[in-house]
Amino acid sequence: MNTIYILWLRQVKRYLRSKSRIIASLGQPLLFLVAMGFGFGPIFQKAGQGNYIQFLAPGIIAMTILFTSTFSGIEVVFDRQFGFLKETLVAPVSRFSIMFGRTLGGATVAVIQGIIILLLSLLVGFKPHLFGVIVAFPIMFLVAMLFTAFGTAIASKMNDMHGFQLIMNFLVMPLFFLSGAFFPLNDLPKALSIITRIDPLTYGVDGLRAALAGSSHFGLATDFLVLGVITFFFLALGSYLFSKIEI
Repeated sequence: MNTIYILWLRQVKRYLRSKSRIIASLGQPLLFLVAMGFGFGPIFQKAGQGNYIQFLAPGIIAMTILFTSTFSGIEVVFDRQFGFLKETLVAPVSRFSIMFGRTLGGATVAVIQGIIILLLSLLVGFKPHLFGVIVAFPIMFLVAMLFTAFGTAIASKMNDMHGFQLIMNFLVMPLFFLSGAFFPLNDLPKALSIITRIDPLTYGVDGLRAALAGSSHFGLATDFLVLGVITFFFLALGSYLFSKIEI
């Protein structure tokens, strides 16, 4: 437990010390909120779908968590190249504790980023359900744990930071754009409907939308169940791959 706490604290402190990283990570979510929220808002409303900001904001919060948590996995490659990972792995503690501590820290950072975007979305007109904000926190945490473990699992098999970024861009952007963050999941073409159901982020977006905006496609219970199962799977996979890292 002490190892998990130390690694969690290290991840959080590293994030809090990097003010430029915090500010820079807010640019893309705010751009999507403002440009797409107000740009497509009138079209969305004319189609009888209501306020687009209410629909879009949960998806942008999920996007923020996805990007932050997945790319936190790159720190495994960074630490491996600069020797810190070797010092950690030779310590007399289990590799599961090391991996879980790093994952918990990355997930905490991602949730903090998600909360910041949630607060900033209020400035552009998003009006979340007050009780739903409480329900949204465990969904945000599950999404963050899932994709931090996902990023760590991939980083555990790579030695090159540029290669990691290439694979992350190849995987992360489709995960985001096919999650229903920008469009309703009703009446989609069959092929696209199947793809969205396979995408794990879809259930995170739907869960946040259910909690914060009162609109859900699958139902909150289904979202929690799917996210819980997939998170457990990637934690197990990430732990296994991390344990196989050669130093």
